[in-house]
Amino acid sequence: MKISKLAMLAMMVCGVNAGISSNVRANEIDLVSYCADKNCDCGEPVCGCEPIAPSCDTGSCDSGCDSLGCGVGSEVRSILAGGDCCLGDPWTLFGESNGWSAGGWLQLGYHSDALPLFNSRPDELQLHQAWLYAEKAIDTSGGFDIGGRIDYLYGTDSQDTQAFGINNDHWDNGWDRGSDYGHAMPQLYMEAGYGDLSVKVGHFYTIIGHEVVQATGNFFYSHSYTMYHSEPFTHTGALATYNVNDNVTAYGGYVMGWNSGFEDNGDAFLGGLSVDLTEDLTVTYATTGGVFANNLAAYERGYMHSIVADLALSDKLQYIFQSDVLDTEDRAGATARESFDINQYLIYKVNDCWSYGTRFEWYDAKSGLLAGNKADVYALTAGVNYKPHSNVTIRPELRYDWVEGNPAGILENNDDDQWTFGIDSVFTF
Repeated sequence: MKISKLAMLAMMVCGVNAGISSNVRANEIDLVSYCADKNCDCGEPVCGCEPIAPSCDTGSCDSGCDSLGCGVGSEVRSILAGGDCCLGDPWTLFGESNGWSAGGWLQLGYHSDALPLFNSRPDELQLHQAWLYAEKAIDTSGGFDIGGRIDYLYGTDSQDTQAFGINNDHWDNGWDRGSDYGHAMPQLYMEAGYGDLSVKVGHFYTIIGHEVVQATGNFFYSHSYTMYHSEPFTHTGALATYNVNDNVTAYGGYVMGWNSGFEDNGDAFLGGLSVDLTEDLTVTYATTGGVFANNLAAYERGYMHSIVADLALSDKLQYIFQSDVLDTEDRAGATARESFDINQYLIYKVNDCWSYGTRFEWYDAKSGLLAGNKADVYALTAGVNYKPHSNVTIRPELRYDWVEGNPAGILENNDDDQWTFGIDSVFTF
């Protein structure tokens, strides 16, 4: 590479900062229009219209305070400086009835280059997730309660979310529509609880790792190598959750392998511990061990764990550290998959409308991963979350990936480095 990686990273960070500034400037007119109908007087402060200039503590707003601190000018400056942007309550399509709630979201996205981490269709607008769910969350404050949840997904993310652990079209693995689009039912479970103990039985998402499949649960549009290659997506079995006290939660249960529907694909333990070490720091250890796959196509047994530390550096700044270890072997005892990784996130929330963040990943694939290559892969992502409405989130990002080792099958065109621009929009209902 003619330009050093360090120089590229510096350029990337500078570019993101410039992009954030331009986004803010471009939306000033919209924000003015948004605030124009509010009664921003010098009386009781209105959300987003808190006076900034000391001179507004006395006198009349009609005397010219609008240019200093009250009124529309005050609200715009308050939003851009980190004040409340007053999104209001989100609109819901289904609402709630007898303890049951329902909803969903639509995710549309575009990325300039292919990344084999869900985003595998470059240079086209695609429907990643059309999601519906129905849920009855349990409430054990009054004693015993029972509930459950069902999720349905259509889009290009579906085939990476199906029960592909057993390649026999069991459960939802054959619900494909063409080469990329399809359907999936990633969750279908019952849950019962009493007091501090609850048990989930059925098909459900894993508790391992920081990133999730659901678009509404991640800051970034793109995903990490760690999440896609070294962690399970779903399990079928039983998982108990016990709130030991206000600061400690324990998990433990039995699952039938990885990423399979209601068919035995192994025998494994799934569990962990989440501890609030301080008011600002939470550490979660989650692990699974045993047989992850046991079918005609594959056999794999081993161990993996994920450690996630979530630290609030301030009221607005959040730092997340994650490290996973995966080590498995095949039926003959030879190494099947082996990896180690470190992910770091830094997220700054300006207000309810604007947040921006970075993610840096080092993914060390020692065996059986990344198209069979042994390689060190690095990825730096910088992105923005903008909410123009309480139901809408827009997530532009710029990502730089590079490979130390054999790049074949990892990045598009087998390059050893790649810049990728991506943007998506998530509409919830």
